[in-house]
Amino acid sequence: MTQTAIPFLFMRGGTSRGPYFLRDDLPDDQETLAEVLMTAVGAGHPNNIDGLGGGVAVTTKVAMLSRSDHDWADVDYFFAQVAVDQRLVDFKPSCGNILSGVGPAAIEMGLIEPLDPETTVRIRAVNTGALIEAAIQTPNGVLRYDGKTAIAGVMGTAAPIGLNFMDTVGSSTGSLLPTGHLQETINGVDVTCMDVAMPIVIAKASDFGLTGHETTAELDANTDFYARIEQIRIEAGRRMGMGDVTKSVVPKFAILSPPRGLGTITARYFMPWSCHPSMAVTGAQCLASCVLAPGTVADDLVDPPKGDPIVVSIEHPSGEIEVVVDADLEADNFALRSAGLIRTARLLARGEIMVPASVWKGNNGR
Repeated sequence: MTQTAIPFLFMRGGTSRGPYFLRDDLPDDQETLAEVLMTAVGAGHPNNIDGLGGGVAVTTKVAMLSRSDHDWADVDYFFAQVAVDQRLVDFKPSCGNILSGVGPAAIEMGLIEPLDPETTVRIRAVNTGALIEAAIQTPNGVLRYDGKTAIAGVMGTAAPIGLNFMDTVGSSTGSLLPTGHLQETINGVDVTCMDVAMPIVIAKASDFGLTGHETTAELDANTDFYARIEQIRIEAGRRMGMGDVTKSVVPKFAILSPPRGLGTITARYFMPWSCHPSMAVTGAQCLASCVLAPGTVADDLVDPPKGDPIVVSIEHPSGEIEVVVDADLEADNFALRSAGLIRTARLLARGEIMVPASVWKGNNGR
């Protein structure tokens, strides 16, 4: 045997895509697991030519599923962000776009029995501890992918997947404001360091001489800008209690500016060494919270929306994403109860990923 075959589903989840595995089909120890995932994706080459990755960070993501022993959840979702041109895997963050495919994948894998007309899958995000309800369309007990819902950054339409996120405040750091400040200055730039679903360092685009409406290509070509935000991100990570984040994809970085259209605010989200082509689901929740919490860097950019629940529409490079927020907006006690979004997903392929036996001999050859 020269290669090990590992069953997988290849799915688009939201505006990301990657392989979805049963956790039991993969190595137990994290070091070997990382090697298997890097090999499967083809990490270490800009085009991921020897794997399933697509040469950008939104196509080098991995989901690993298992039945949950949590009192509330049905399924555990363990996420891995595999680097594109480096041999590197980060198990710290979660991904809300890949999460969009977890409910359908759990049904495809036989972890969940579909109901008629809709199946609610209760998911625990293992990386962060967040709890999420996913509403999946299953008319007559049959998983449905086609539908009329469009999301920015994806061609065509598909069946809607409703995601309701709970317990996301302090996902990685244990606190909404891990530095204890609504605003602070790092390297001459005012930032808000916030942790809701994803820890992010948030600044105003104007403080970098930008409009905030630049394209991803324009931003990715601006090496001086990336050098500046990386210095700020590393120091912010230290202040947030995350240690040395030089080789970690968290905290992320984002810049805000006033909207050009009918959205609440415009954002550019960095992963962190390239600009996201649209918007991360986890990032959208944190940025919506930044807009709503009084005293952040978003204060003088927009008038916070009102309502019950509150809808925050974030303009991004591919369009807009709406976050439906249930929160207490008291100035001295901002509290996020839940955040909801609509996504779509689609099964692209199923089969076996092959990895060299020199990387892993499989569970029977431990």
